[in-house]
Amino acid sequence: MKKFGALIASVAISLASFTPFAHAQDKGMVGISMPTKTSTRWISDGETMEKLFKDAGYTPDLQFADDDIPNQLSQIENMVTKGAKVLVIGAIDGTTLSDILQRAADQGVKVIAYDRLIRESKNVDYYATFDNFQVGVLQGTSLVNGLKERFPDTKPWNVELFGGSPDDNNAFFFYDGAMSVLQPLIDSGDIVIKSGQMGMEQVGTLRWDGTVAQARMENLLSSNYTDAQVNGVLSPYDGLSIGILSALRGIGYGSEDLKMPIVTGQDAELPSVKSILADEQYSTVFKDTRELAKVAVSMVQAIMEGKEPEVNDTKTYDNGVKVVPSYLLKPVALNKENVKDVLTKSEYYTADQIGD
Repeated sequence: MKKFGALIASVAISLASFTPFAHAQDKGMVGISMPTKTSTRWISDGETMEKLFKDAGYTPDLQFADDDIPNQLSQIENMVTKGAKVLVIGAIDGTTLSDILQRAADQGVKVIAYDRLIRESKNVDYYATFDNFQVGVLQGTSLVNGLKERFPDTKPWNVELFGGSPDDNNAFFFYDGAMSVLQPLIDSGDIVIKSGQMGMEQVGTLRWDGTVAQARMENLLSSNYTDAQVNGVLSPYDGLSIGILSALRGIGYGSEDLKMPIVTGQDAELPSVKSILADEQYSTVFKDTRELAKVAVSMVQAIMEGKEPEVNDTKTYDNGVKVVPSYLLKPVALNKENVKDVLTKSEYYTADQIGD
């Protein structure tokens, strides 16, 4: 019995010493608030960060807000209540979070804006994103290159413009970047915006909704192109591009008699990759969000360890209250010539996923 009692005591001591050690491995809770599951890239972003945080010893709380602003506010508030030390937020509307971020700041919670800048709040500590102006430059450049390639004997080129969601600060950077390429050609008369619709207040697409883009494209075609051909469409996102292409195919574009216009995109979503290989969508912009997730995780780790996160831009991203220190990643332009090679070599997709 003495030996048995000693064994029990030994086990008890071992368990007592093991339990604090297990708790010590939990480095704290990190809230991850993603805007929606309607785009595969946001699912990928969230799940990649969740795994990286778990591997690093943190407790991630990943929530998707389903493009519902009150839902995102409630989810973030709940993360703060549960004790999150840092919040990584891909905002639905970058202007609606001021109150909850103030409450978070009052409790010492740090905030990283993820790919979408959070506006009108002093309580945004860092921003992890891609060079969004350059994304637009790549889209504008691709559009012009495609026009020269597919319509070499046509001048002026008839082009229509689409913008992203006006409540997403990135949409303005995409548009401005593209227009830095297109505006000189508009001024010279080489490009004509036949509808006359220009500027984000006219061409923006709320919530990046592809069905809204399709309906607008159908209206543009019926109102402006009954006796003319559209040669190009600036689209800032693949989800819009697919809707735009559907509208174009609906009245015969893509046939031998009516060439498919040059349509741009962004995010290298699989339907658009396949569309590019099928000679419908002309191009997309690849942003390897796995790398962006790594940047966000690295920022959180630095904050948790009392260090300054690495940034490479301290001038560009003014949210209306402050310039937010940022880390910018480089986007890559893809078309039929390089899309499969880049995406398979980076293991973003497999060759089987992309197909022939």
